[in-house]
Amino acid sequence: LCALLGLGIITYNKHLNGKAHFVTWHGLMGLLTVLYTSGQCAGGLLLLYPKLMKNWTLAKLKLYHATSGLVGYLLGCASLMLGMCSLWFTTSVTSVFWYLAMLCPLLTSLVIMNQVSNAYLYRKRSQH
Repeated sequence: LCALLGLGIITYNKHLNGKAHFVTWHGLMGLLTVLYTSGQCAGGLLLLYPKLMKNWTLAKLKLYHATSGLVGYLLGCASLMLGMCSLWFTTSVTSVFWYLAMLCPLLTSLVIMNQVSNAYLYRKRSQH
């Protein structure tokens, strides 16, 4: 909800100032992330009603949901990191602080990937 609100505010601000929107890698990745996350939320509703998906087990639905959630998180981190490469950010945050800021989403991505992989992807085939 907040991502959609932010996207709307940014689009409105760009419209008011007569600037093009979705022309940078950050803007395109952000749009892709918001669209993907919206689809992820809609797909996550299937976990509330697993009987509607008779051919899939609840374990498989959770696996697909966790995996696609991980992809969404990585898209969000990529969008954030592309925003950190913008002219405004690189002039506002300089020297070692830029590298530290860039390291935060990178390290959290590694932690999240490890958690999802250990919880869902490296299980034995018989557990699915």
